[in-house]
Amino acid sequence: MAVVSLGLPTVAPQARPRGGSGGRALPTDRPDAPGLVDRFDRAATDLRVSLTDRCNLRCTYCMPAEGLPTLPRDAVMTREEIVRLVGIATRDLEVRQVRFTGGEPLLRGDLVEIVRDCAALPDRPELSLTTNAVGLDHRARALRDAGLDRVNVSLDTLDPDTFATMARRPFLERTLAGLAAAAEVFDVVKVNAVLVHGVNAEHAADLLTWCLERGFELRFIEQMPLDADHSWSRTSMVTAAQVRDLLAERFTLVPDDAPRDGAPAERFAVLTRGPGGGSGQAATPRLGTVGIIASVTEPFCADCRRTRLTAEGGVRSCLFAHTETDLLGPLRAGASDSELADAWRTAMWGKGAGHGMSAPGFTQPERTMSAIGG
Repeated sequence: MAVVSLGLPTVAPQARPRGGSGGRALPTDRPDAPGLVDRFDRAATDLRVSLTDRCNLRCTYCMPAEGLPTLPRDAVMTREEIVRLVGIATRDLEVRQVRFTGGEPLLRGDLVEIVRDCAALPDRPELSLTTNAVGLDHRARALRDAGLDRVNVSLDTLDPDTFATMARRPFLERTLAGLAAAAEVFDVVKVNAVLVHGVNAEHAADLLTWCLERGFELRFIEQMPLDADHSWSRTSMVTAAQVRDLLAERFTLVPDDAPRDGAPAERFAVLTRGPGGGSGQAATPRLGTVGIIASVTEPFCADCRRTRLTAEGGVRSCLFAHTETDLLGPLRAGASDSELADAWRTAMWGKGAGHGMSAPGFTQPERTMSAIGG
């Protein structure tokens, strides 16, 4: 499959897309294929499930200071509904990885039971969790025992004042306690960080050093236009190239040999410099790896393998789509598993070539990351 400069898959003449990245009109020419395929030869095998739109932080790049209206309880998928849809995805739609997101998924009182039920499915997927880790210290072992395979923890800085500025809550110590508990029970712990100019960008190398010392894999994520304040600007964001420059002041980064295989992060081996620290110094030994998710400036849409369920059971084929396909309504109305699977396939068949952020007419989705689920 050829890839053009914007990271989008080439479109076969007979499969020219109709509509933009929002997938407004679902196509009727979907083939009878078992998985979640689209018109660009991509297959979604990675499912992100939002368990709630509530969060106990108010990160500046996600939510306004006063928070957002939350969904009524009866609009959110129940534990049984989540497990049923995950079961359909793994049994009938060839999904192999499931990540629970939010909002903040630790705010679900039945999180451990959801994990346990999904781990008990006949076609068990790899199960992971994206969390701010506030309260994880009390639940990490129970989640591991229930079948959770790994965690991704959001941590933008190690400075308490900067953390309070970015998250609008003074919870750094609680996040660090959650990370420490995760490290005791999980083999794989990843840390996600968003850099902001003039706030925490200068902390990048320190954060990487801290993660390497603890065996965490740090991934820097370009800030995306999913903030509630709609203040995102391409010109003010910290780009992947700038992240590499910031890290190069202390480390040498070498592209990792392992295949990317659809992962959103481009991974680099992290090497130390010689005593002088200059670019001419020998770069040994390898300390670990770091990832950079460059959704904006170096998009990877051509190999996107993700499908998403919002907390209220809507299929989103792309983070930046403007429409969703409701599965929860039909489920509650008595739809069969095969009918739900068919609706899911149709939604993903209508996926656009890419997120369209470089297009002149790009508009930010009305829903924020907390409402969509990462």
